[in-house]
Formats: sequence, C-alpha cells, structure tokens
Amino acid sequence: MVLTDTKVRNAREKAKPYTLFDGGGLFLAVMPAGGKLWRWKYRFQGKQKLMAFGRFPDVGLAKARELHQAARKVLAAGTDPMQRRKALKVVTQSENTFKAIADLWMEYWKEGKTPRHVAGTMRRLEANVFPTLGALPIAEIQAPDVVAMVRAVEARGVRDVAKRALETAGQVFRYAIANGHATRNPAAEIKPRDILKPSPKTNYARIDGKDLPGLLRAIEVYQGTPVTRLAMKLMAHTFVRTSELIGARWSEINLEEKRWDIPAERMKMRTPHIVPLSSQAIEVLELLQPLTGKGDLLFPGDRDPKRSMSNNTVLKALERMGYKGRMTGHGFRGVASTILHEQGFDHQHIELQLAHAPRNAVSAAYNHALYLKQRAALMQSWSNYLEAQQRGKVLKMKGSAA
Repeated sequence: MVLTDTKVRNAREKAKPYTLFDGGGLFLAVMPAGGKLWRWKYRFQGKQKLMAFGRFPDVGLAKARELHQAARKVLAAGTDPMQRRKALKVVTQSENTFKAIADLWMEYWKEGKTPRHVAGTMRRLEANVFPTLGALPIAEIQAPDVVAMVRAVEARGVRDVAKRALETAGQVFRYAIANGHATRNPAAEIKPRDILKPSPKTNYARIDGKDLPGLLRAIEVYQGTPVTRLAMKLMAHTFVRTSELIGARWSEINLEEKRWDIPAERMKMRTPHIVPLSSQAIEVLELLQPLTGKGDLLFPGDRDPKRSMSNNTVLKALERMGYKGRMTGHGFRGVASTILHEQGFDHQHIELQLAHAPRNAVSAAYNHALYLKQRAALMQSWSNYLEAQQRGKVLKMKGSAA
C-alpha cells in the first residue's frame, strides 16, 4: 500500500526500527528515538544501495516522491544516483553567482576543445561578461541585466564581441538550468538584433577583372619579404578570408591529397572548411615550406614566429604596390566570385567554396564537404585562369566543372 500524509504523520516510534513502504523502493524508516527518515533501496551494477532523501517533516511525502523520481531517472540513464550527487559540487547561496556557475560550465564544456579555443572563451567571459553579471546570483539574473552586459560591450565599439558574449552567456545559463542552479535562461529571451545597432555593411575595395593581370604581375615581382609575396599568391589562388590565411598551420595542409582543412574554430561561421589545392597553390606551398615549414604557422610574424603575421600585412603590401584604396586582401574573394559567376560556374559550388555557409549549424557542418570533386575542378580552373592572366594570355574557363 502506498503511503498517505496521514499515515506518515501518525507513524509512532517502537522499540525497534520499522519501515513503511511507498513503492519503487522508497520507504520511511521510523526510528526508536522518534526520527522518520526517507530512504530509497535500489541496485546498481549488481550491488544493493541505500540513498537518503532527508527527514520528515522537513521533507514531506510529496517532496520525497519528487526526489525519488528524479533519482530513478538518473539510474535509468545508467548512472549511480549517489555517486552523481557526490560528484556535483554543492553550491551555497553565496557561491551561486554567475561566475561560480560559469567556472563549473567551463570545466564541463572544455572537454575536447583546443587550448586556444578554451583560453579565448575564458578571456571573453572575463573581459565582457563577468564585469556586469559575474557577482549576481545566477537564478536572479533577469533579461535587463543581460541587455546591460551586451550594451556595455557594444559601447566599446565591438559589436561582434557583444554578440559572442551574449551567445556564451546563454550557454552558461543552459548549463545552470540542466544542473539545478537556475530555472530560466534570460539570454534566450533576447535576439542580438533587438538590442544591437545594425552592423554597417563593409564594401571591401577590389579591382575590376581587367586590372587583374597587372596585379598578378606586380605580386610576382614584389620587393618585400618572400613570405608576404607567397601569402598574396596563396590568397589569390584560394580566395580565403585574411584571418583564415594568416592563421594557417602546416598541420592543416595535406599536399598528397591536395587539400587544406581549416578547422571550425578558425572559420567565421564556426564550421570546418575544405580548400581543394590546385597545382599552382601546391607550388606556392612548396616554395613556402623551406622558409616557414619548421614552425607551426605558414605565415609567422617577423618579430614572434609563434604568432601569425598581422592581418594588415597583405593590405600594406598591396598599398606599397600602388593599390591603396583599390584592393584589399578580402578583395580577392570578390574578384573570384565575380569572374567565376561570369564564366558560368555553378553558384552553389562557388558559394560553398567561399564558405558562405548556411546559418543552420547542422547544414553547414554537412555542406563543408559537399560537391568536393566539382569544387576541386573549379579551383584548378581558377588557378589556370590566374596563371594565364599573369602571362598576358586569354583563357576562357569552362564552367562545366559542375
């Protein structure tokens, strides 16, 4: 027979302990000294266990059943409920701050992440989120508090950082809810467009297609460092973003398979990207290897080889070559996109190679390897076109790479 509130209240002590069962292993142990203790008997990995749920009347029948059901769900998932309870850090009310829970989240989240990614995320929290939310009890934080945090970051002129800070805060709130430290995620109630000023559209300077031969010849005879010259050549042949180029690592390059695998954490859309390498791109890499191949980075800085070259290096080189205000590193992407579309290549193949991934993370993760054969043909055709342009020849690409 299941227990009732009346049975529990009226249970009297006896000379020896006795139990009143409620079902599913939950019972009330009535002790000779008058104590009434909630206990649950269960088995885990063949061993019998006894878990305590508190003392009546501090824990009533309804609460005992609630705790019992929660523990059974943990057991059903293959975890020992008592071990889980011991493993969970007990957070007191004074410790139940956003920062304390963020530290717990970080320990959980960082598994499988690169040290660089972990360090960057922690810096983002410390610089942008903790100054506003860190000391507040996480269960009491409301949407206006989160808005204040985001706008404080935006006021520094870093809109993208403010957006990322909101996303990271939301991850911490989700962890807090999942582990019983909070009941709602105020960050989920806010969309960046609701509170952040629109980002001005950046029009990157770029030359017209008719000026491409002159630029390629200027790069070929560039009087600066050989590494910078090869960086511009590789950018022209691969049309990756400047940040993706200067952060490139030799471990990402596979010359035998003729591909460059850029990991998700280095991509704007946070999904992996494959760059098929043309024979001309491989030639650039082979020339670069004796210069920087002993280190980690393809394009290390002059002063510190452990850090990549500045993102202004390519821009300044273009300016020295007479292209100030006419061409940027990002401009190679626009030139490639325009000419490849004009030559009849498939729009979807071009967009995938430009890493203009869909916003849906699942689709983006799948699409990074989509149409790889066609994209490899596209990249080789593009390099052939650049080579012909540099030599002053006319070469019409065949958009039949689709």
